[in-house]
Amino acid sequence: MSSTVDAYIESDHERFLEELKEFLSIPSVSTLPEHKPDIERACGFVAERLREAGIERVERIQTDGNPLVYGEWMKAPGKPTVLCYGHYDVQPPDPLDEWVTPPFEPSVRDGNIYARGAADDKGQMYIHVKAAEALLQTTGKLPVNVKFLIEGEEEVGGTAVDRYVAENPEKLRSDAALISDTEMFAPGLPTLCIGLRGMVYAEIVATGAAQDLHSGLFGGAAPNPLIGLAQIISELLTPAYRVQIPGFYDDVEEPSDEEIESWVQLPFDEGEFLREKVGARALTGEAGFAVLERLWSRPTLEVHGIVGGFMGEGAKTVIPAKASAKVSMRLVPRQDPEKILQAFRETVQCLTPRGLRVEVKTHSTAEPVLMSATDPAIEAGARALAETFGKPTVTVRGGGSIPIVARIRESLGIPVVLMGFGLPDDRLHSPNEKFHLPNFFAGIRAVARFWELAAEGS
Repeated sequence: MSSTVDAYIESDHERFLEELKEFLSIPSVSTLPEHKPDIERACGFVAERLREAGIERVERIQTDGNPLVYGEWMKAPGKPTVLCYGHYDVQPPDPLDEWVTPPFEPSVRDGNIYARGAADDKGQMYIHVKAAEALLQTTGKLPVNVKFLIEGEEEVGGTAVDRYVAENPEKLRSDAALISDTEMFAPGLPTLCIGLRGMVYAEIVATGAAQDLHSGLFGGAAPNPLIGLAQIISELLTPAYRVQIPGFYDDVEEPSDEEIESWVQLPFDEGEFLREKVGARALTGEAGFAVLERLWSRPTLEVHGIVGGFMGEGAKTVIPAKASAKVSMRLVPRQDPEKILQAFRETVQCLTPRGLRVEVKTHSTAEPVLMSATDPAIEAGARALAETFGKPTVTVRGGGSIPIVARIRESLGIPVVLMGFGLPDDRLHSPNEKFHLPNFFAGIRAVARFWELAAEGS
């Protein structure tokens, strides 16, 4: 990256920070209808900043949900096109009393900016906008063609952007995608994520009697949906955390010995992970696999909530008529979400106790993804990070799911460079979310350099 671009970023340091604060002060919470005006404000903010940066054909795209923002700069003939994705919506800030400073009044402390959405994903997405501005304002051009697609529903499933990508492959046609919505493995360690687990999120709804019943009059005769759910769930996992769904592991693709060895070399302390990140008495999980293997390359089944019957203070001796449990399964490469979902449905039906009726509702599914570390776009990203941070880039996988990655891979057929600048302690979705400001500015330099290297490799 030229010294002119670097000087521009340095000289406009305070302006960039003030713009980020303005962006973070918008409470664009997509899960709460009362924040719809804030969603519109955040959408407008993104569109205006893209125009100011020099991006052309910026448009607000209306959907059945929250609007998308699209923009492009297509004046680099013969060079690759990079699609930049991000989201402007955020999670609710609750519980408010655990925030040191209000979640939508950005505060800078100890080199970090604290606010809801700081790292997920406003701060990271804004890196792309500022990288484009720095290059366009100093050189008058970008080294590659760039398209921006920014959504406002990532925190509630991303239905609108998923449909838009599927229905507009020609408009979005690119050679690679860039997403900054992941984290570095450790502070100062440049990291590329090359794999994500997929997911099936379902709800088991169990129904017994026609109405709630008095346990003194009917206990011992009437079926209890809560007990039934407990029995079903207890049969889905062995004590060694092996999922008991027929065929569940049939298509699991094992990581290579080389990839596992690279994970062993990462600065990971299991004891520190237990103490600082988990805070429990012991770690659990599938026997025979190391912690990072269980997090990144093994499928899992988790229960997220069970509701039904009397949930208030005091006592009420009721046998509930209905109860439900929310269950998710994280999937790894080669596992098919639809195949797993069908097997889950059949297993739940087989395990249902006598007297109960069960229904399995699907909340969401996402395909697992795995990119090749030797793909030219991935290699360009790794080199850009290494040059920016002064250390070799490590490649990792993520235990979570980013559904848009699978959609981009399926609909556009291109590699996705997951170049994240967050840190493991950024407290995403929790009180006191933060983003390390040196990573914000280093990220601008790294993205600009990535575009340069992508152009050189064309």
